[in-house]
Amino acid sequence: MTLSLSAPLILLLLPLPLLVWFFAPPHRHRVRATRVPFFRDLTQAAGVEARHGALILRRTTLQMIAACLAWALLVLALAGPERLGEPIVTENAARDTVLAIDISGSMDERDFVAQDGTRKQRLEAVTDVLRPFIAERDGDRMALIVFGTRAFVQAPFTDDLQSLNGFLDQTQVGMAGPNTALGDAIGLAIRTFQGSEIEERLMILLSDGSDTSSTMTPVNAASIAADQGVTIYTIGVGDPEATGEARVDLGILEDIAKRTGGEFFYADDQEALTSIYQRIDELNPRVVETTSYRPKTSLAHVPLALALMIVLLATTLLHLGSRRRGARHV
Repeated sequence: MTLSLSAPLILLLLPLPLLVWFFAPPHRHRVRATRVPFFRDLTQAAGVEARHGALILRRTTLQMIAACLAWALLVLALAGPERLGEPIVTENAARDTVLAIDISGSMDERDFVAQDGTRKQRLEAVTDVLRPFIAERDGDRMALIVFGTRAFVQAPFTDDLQSLNGFLDQTQVGMAGPNTALGDAIGLAIRTFQGSEIEERLMILLSDGSDTSSTMTPVNAASIAADQGVTIYTIGVGDPEATGEARVDLGILEDIAKRTGGEFFYADDQEALTSIYQRIDELNPRVVETTSYRPKTSLAHVPLALALMIVLLATTLLHLGSRRRGARHV
């Protein structure tokens, strides 16, 4: 257990009664008196010396000790004694990450080769790789955006990454429309970041098609993202040799990453996709802001209670002593 004072300078008040004792003159008060012509004879008979000034009552040793202790305890209470608990360390997110996943109709293609050689649906392969990636980002706040013909926030920023995996499991191909809106997905991510006070902002954009339905071009959206301090890593997973909307536009994905200071990757099977997310994790290691504090418990009531007990005890003893003296005189 560690004890400390919240206002230790208050202890400078401890010698204040001594300063008053030495430098402040006794209070003088004029009272009516009876003059007697034989005053000198009385003082000589009593064996005392007559002095000019006020009568100062003498204090007993008990009164002095009680007063000193009570004053010291009161000053100690004003200084704010407190007990410090064990340090509590908290880690806060130092980076916000947005995952933007293409769920257009082409993501239903079963042309992704898994590590065991079987073919998987594109979206299924992506989610299988994303789960361990999300788990390893402990300390980041993450949000999930899905896009097809339109872009939607599937999960807002959260540090509960387990719940994010739950939202990822609920994502289905085509639920946002059959087309691809790359620019709108980036624009929605920018708006999502606007509610964040964290300066380090990362977006991971995965798509298997070309932009066909955005209200804002991907290039313009990427330029705005760069101005907002958003770094975008793009991943292409479709077929660059296909035609129409099924063809992934690797050029625009590479341009988006270049404009925002990110990197572009292409994956044609699940193993390559896994290595890409590992590479992104290496480029953006876990970053947290660590804060620590020690809980404080005020102990000011302890010296106050002791001071009160001392005053009451001294008063009781003085009262009993005066009664005994009065009984002996009787």
